[in-house]
Amino acid sequence: MTDPSRSTPDRDPDLPSKRRSQPRIVARFVAISWRDLALTFGPILLVCAIALYAAVRLIQPAPPSTLTIAAGPKGSSFWTNAQKYKAILARNRVTLNILETQGSLDNLTRLEDPKSNVDAGFVQGGLTKPGATHDNLESLGSVSYVPLAVFYRGATVVNRLSELKGKRLAIGAEGSGTRVLALNLLKANGIEPGSDTELLPLAGDEAAKALEDSQIDAVFLTGDSAQPPTMAKLLRTPGIRFMDFAQADAYARRFPYLTEIELPMGAFDFARNLPPRTMHMIAPTAELVARDSLHPALSDLLIEAAREVHGRANLLQRANEFPAPLVHEFRISDNAERYYKSGKSFLYRTLPFWVASLADRVLVVLVPLIVVLIPGLRLVPGLYRWRVKSRIYRWYGALIAIEREAISGPDTAQRDALLDRIDAIETAVNRMKMPLAFADQFYVLREHIGFVRQRLAHAPVAQPDATEARGAARRDAALADSRADTEQGST
Repeated sequence: MTDPSRSTPDRDPDLPSKRRSQPRIVARFVAISWRDLALTFGPILLVCAIALYAAVRLIQPAPPSTLTIAAGPKGSSFWTNAQKYKAILARNRVTLNILETQGSLDNLTRLEDPKSNVDAGFVQGGLTKPGATHDNLESLGSVSYVPLAVFYRGATVVNRLSELKGKRLAIGAEGSGTRVLALNLLKANGIEPGSDTELLPLAGDEAAKALEDSQIDAVFLTGDSAQPPTMAKLLRTPGIRFMDFAQADAYARRFPYLTEIELPMGAFDFARNLPPRTMHMIAPTAELVARDSLHPALSDLLIEAAREVHGRANLLQRANEFPAPLVHEFRISDNAERYYKSGKSFLYRTLPFWVASLADRVLVVLVPLIVVLIPGLRLVPGLYRWRVKSRIYRWYGALIAIEREAISGPDTAQRDALLDRIDAIETAVNRMKMPLAFADQFYVLREHIGFVRQRLAHAPVAQPDATEARGAARRDAALADSRADTEQGST
């Protein structure tokens, strides 16, 4: 419906003033547009939520306060060392449960069994089967040598295991690490069970006494059975010799879990110079093996305890030689590698264990949030301004379109339609919720709306009747000229 307030040459000149006197809707100014702010913050909050979710999924849970370790027979060196570990871990309020076992092979079996609830254990090298991967187990480092000492009876010097073929050999009890190691080495020398070599399940003091009584020809001793007092006693016994491994270097190269070590001359007795010369031995290492599910904080505590317990010098190792990240049959855990390279993290060095554990987990959550929020918060003001201004710029686009249509010289009906569109724009603009900070731009837009309305109201309007008359006159003149030309041509 055409608004009578628009002035044309044949209309009431007072109507434009009546239009201007009509009430207008007042703009709703607010201190801040919460809707715009919410829509601006929305994407940033979504990204933060995703970062927080990823951090929570990746964060390690709090370390458990209880840990179970598979040690060995009560009174063994493994069992004794585990007792020392227990006292060290108790300083950090972590309880270490010590599981009494039959030895290294039993420890390995329990670690591989997911139902055994064993977290860590001492395992002697050389016990795994060829080709075994042990994907669920990892080493926290080697903690000591487990030297193999071979004593034999006879006047002839023996320095190769192959020379024991056909003899009576005590190679350790069934299931012991000593027996597994002895069988592997004897097999490499062509000596296997069922051959003419008698392999007896004797170990420790029992095997040493059998050798003293000439009931056996040689004895294999490792670990607790190869303690310095036992070895010194056998060295002092007439007719018993200590085997010097002439092929020690070859054994260390052939078997990755073996190391060539030297027993210094006079190590057991300076006065009697026992042994009388430097002796070559071979030794696997005892490794502190854990399941790959062990919490990193507890991994650090166990390695710390190992340093305190195994770091001292003795006859076969130098100070601080152990623990060490020596790769043998088990892969070194990532947490152990990190610890051996850089030690404990800053938090664990400066704060109590449980406080550092909490702070570590909090940082894992806060860091991704800070990384996202800092650049996000810098973008918020610009995004907020862009969103508010975009609404203003949208109406400027509508005004430009009206002006372009007005250039072609609209007739009365077209001009009325354009004025109606301007009224609609002004009404929509007045209904906008506009932050006070953008009031100046709002009123500038209002001024421009009024400017376009005034320009359109005073623009000349094309008269359809006069235009048609002028067109008809031009057509008649053209027709008359054509007839005149025709007549002149015929004359």
